[in-house]
Amino acid sequence: MTGTISKSQIQKVFNQNEAYLSLIIVAYSILVTSLNPSFLSFENLLDLGKSSASMGIMAIGVFVVLLSGGIDMSFTAIAISGQYIAANVLIASGVDNIFFAFLISCLVGLSLGAVNGLIISYFKIPTFIATLGTLNVFHGILLTVVGTKAVNSAQLPDCFKKFGATNVFTVVKPEGGSYGLSIFTVIFIAVALLTWFILTYTQLGRGIYAIGGDMEAAKRSGMNVFNIQFFIYCYVGILAGIAGVLHVSLIRYSNPTYLVGSELSVIAPVVLGGTRITGGSGTVIGTILGVAMITLLNNSLILIGLSSFWQEFFTGVIVAISVSLSSYQIRKSMMI
Repeated sequence: MTGTISKSQIQKVFNQNEAYLSLIIVAYSILVTSLNPSFLSFENLLDLGKSSASMGIMAIGVFVVLLSGGIDMSFTAIAISGQYIAANVLIASGVDNIFFAFLISCLVGLSLGAVNGLIISYFKIPTFIATLGTLNVFHGILLTVVGTKAVNSAQLPDCFKKFGATNVFTVVKPEGGSYGLSIFTVIFIAVALLTWFILTYTQLGRGIYAIGGDMEAAKRSGMNVFNIQFFIYCYVGILAGIAGVLHVSLIRYSNPTYLVGSELSVIAPVVLGGTRITGGSGTVIGTILGVAMITLLNNSLILIGLSSFWQEFFTGVIVAISVSLSSYQIRKSMMI
């Protein structure tokens, strides 16, 4: 009947991973707010959006790779390479321009991503092995060739600091001080929308889903798997370059040893958001919800005084549970 919601429609909604995750986020937020009333304040939510933007953009990149049936372990090395090289080039050249920093970081990301794409597409090396190798190669070259000395806040070009403090709009609090919607959050949303558009409305996006579902079938249907995979890893490289600039602008400090080793923290929200580790299934909104859940979890643990070791513990538990549920769903669908 027109205007009514059928039982099957309701079941379809609640069969989706995003619906369950949304309910968990709401319930968890209410629980934490009952312990700390300031947790769900508008100011805190805007701060969480800003602090999670860099991780969120890298998560979008990881999501695209997982969707294609691959896995990229080198994105953190690409992000820190783009960030550190950009900071040092700006210092050496005397150019203090954030757009120039983005250009350098994204070009570094594109170049390193292209290396991944060529190795995986041309030599047919398993993605995990290939990118685990390039993770160490990229990071080793950065430390050996570019350097190991951190760039502190005093040395960092002003454009990074100004960009980190840029808001789309600002609200002045009655008691003094201000807060606002950071440009970081807007960039994250723009990246998510662009990725959604590519996956939903382009032949390339359909190809990414296709090779993740069955690469051989995609080849037989006439899809150019080489070009699709090459695009994927170049795209991830560019996103890592963007994330690197956001990261240094947020913390006002560039250290070439940062980010590398935190791959699980970025993969966790993607898997939690319902993207199958085997490829072919997942959504951008699921990844965003996964990022939101991990951000809320980490922030609430800090508020109640638990150490970073507990954050690592819960991240690992989330990944293990999410992968197990994904595996169970795959086996269940094969039995039907």
